[in-house]
Amino acid sequence: MISFIGGYLNISNYLLFPVLGTLTFCIAFISIYGFRASLISFSGLLALVLSFAHTLETLEVYQYALLIGAGGLWYLILSTIWFYINPKAQTEEILTEIFTLTADFLDIRKQLIGEQPNRSDLQVQLLNLQSELIEHHETLREILILSRKSSGKSNYQSRRLLVFGQLIDILETAIANPVNYDKMDDFFEEHPMFKNDFQNIISRLSEQLRNISKNLNKSKQFSSNKILSDYLKSLDLNISKFKNENDVEAYERYLMLQNYLDYQKKQFEKIKKIKWLLGNPVLTSDDFIKNDKLKRFIVSRDYNPKIILRNLSFKSTIFKHSLRLAVAVMLGYAIGLFFDFQNPYWIILTIIVIMRPSYGLTKERSKDRIIGTVIGAVIATGLVFVISGPYVFGGLGVLSIVVAFSMIQKNYKAAATFITLSVILIYGILEPNIISVIKFRVIDTLIGAVISYTAMRWLWPAWSFMEIGDHIKDSVKGNTEFFKSISKFYINKGPIPTSLKINRKEAFLQMSNLSSAFQRMAQEPESKQNHIDDIYQLVVINHSFLASLASLSTFFQNNSTAKASEDFKIISEKINHNLDKACSHLKEINFEDFKQNLVTFKPEPFIFPVNQITNEGAIQLGNESTHKEAHLVWEQLYWLHSLSEKMLKLTFKFSH
Repeated sequence: MISFIGGYLNISNYLLFPVLGTLTFCIAFISIYGFRASLISFSGLLALVLSFAHTLETLEVYQYALLIGAGGLWYLILSTIWFYINPKAQTEEILTEIFTLTADFLDIRKQLIGEQPNRSDLQVQLLNLQSELIEHHETLREILILSRKSSGKSNYQSRRLLVFGQLIDILETAIANPVNYDKMDDFFEEHPMFKNDFQNIISRLSEQLRNISKNLNKSKQFSSNKILSDYLKSLDLNISKFKNENDVEAYERYLMLQNYLDYQKKQFEKIKKIKWLLGNPVLTSDDFIKNDKLKRFIVSRDYNPKIILRNLSFKSTIFKHSLRLAVAVMLGYAIGLFFDFQNPYWIILTIIVIMRPSYGLTKERSKDRIIGTVIGAVIATGLVFVISGPYVFGGLGVLSIVVAFSMIQKNYKAAATFITLSVILIYGILEPNIISVIKFRVIDTLIGAVISYTAMRWLWPAWSFMEIGDHIKDSVKGNTEFFKSISKFYINKGPIPTSLKINRKEAFLQMSNLSSAFQRMAQEPESKQNHIDDIYQLVVINHSFLASLASLSTFFQNNSTAKASEDFKIISEKINHNLDKACSHLKEINFEDFKQNLVTFKPEPFIFPVNQITNEGAIQLGNESTHKEAHLVWEQLYWLHSLSEKMLKLTFKFSH
């Protein structure tokens, strides 16, 4: 449809610009309906730009539009056939990527053991990697659950779902911090041998995950479990030397190390379970996850037309982006016509490829696009003097576009280099003066990149500080619901409720969104980074809170626990109260115009029952497993209460 309409845009310059601007806005605005819609939107924008390349000398407009449609249908048929030939390809690719990213995550966690001069930098890396992992989790979750819903139960899908569940648990356990960092730092400074031992174990776990990713369907080539098992036994023996119940400090250190070691053992058990599942064992119906539970993990997209009306406002990031893109496209094409460039639509092609709703990504893409285009042009110029002939140009052009598409997600600069190379070589078949093609390609890209950056910087900019408040609220809300689920499960006991896992998923997802939003904010001009230090504190507090929740969740789900004390219930209610108050403060904060509260925050008086945290209290409770539970639970509760008060103090500082 867009190709058909675009084919008639060259007929009248009076109609050209208003129709071009309106079409660009409408097509870009489709993105309000989410990621899939944004891909359709990009296809429409690409069709609009390419319609300018069509000339009436060879084909009528309707013929051109029909051929574009036929090309789309052909690709749809081809990809569908390929899916039936190799239905596992997409699942295997994403699963392999998740194994690799999880291994990377463990490697960074390993570096955080002991005192680190660059701990804040490592935490930022961890947050970014966690966001990337959560995105992959969401993609794989949707593929596995929707394919199972559409095709019914299959052993392959069911096994991959179980493997995926173990990978999610590995991430939760990796994020979990069952000990106080300061205490661990002091201990490892005195006993560096234990620091090295724990780092070696985490390295072994990471290596096991990498090995699985490389041999996903070759279970016989999986690494042996014996070396890691021996490491764990050896460390267990060394830790047991600290077990001296008459020395409170030594016994506390023993419990701290034992809890930390238990987490590594849990990771090892999960990896062994993954290996077993990938070895295609015979599973009973009880092993499979029920469909009614799986449905709750997928949120269906709302395509209500009312969403369009709600987004027709300058409060909507997509509305501003669509308007900005429409103006940039009209300006770019006008410049191309005015200066009589060879292919003026190349300017608007550059604009639609580069421009994104966020400033940081647009700036980065503009820079990468310019560098990639210049490098591609230089390589193409060199090739022109070495080779000749349309068949050679065509072959190299097709090869370049394949390389470009394979790199576009991982290295945009390299992808831009090969895209430029392919365009120049393919155009070289049609245009004898290939040097002229190279010259205009570089000029058009430079103009398109400059227009994109300028429009993003000064035309209805959508700075991240305008929306980061919503992400902070969502993250606090996600953590609150997750904490309530954990507390309820600890108090009531019984089987692990699906609601706990759903709230865990939501808390991790919202934390990922907050991390991404903060990363975008950090890439923006300093003048637009309103109170970035305070916002960073809120991000870190939320992440620390989630790490503590992950510690409790992992422990409660994998151990039989004692009856919840009245003190536990009182403290849980106090933490919930603090979180609810922090949420109400966040609603009052205007993140676009921070104004510090003149009233000093005074926390409500609350005496934390410290005697329950000390090991004098723990020792009196009974056996060692009860001691470990008491130590971990009370450490985490104390930490969560401290974080909730910090959050309350920080949000009160800027609330009205």
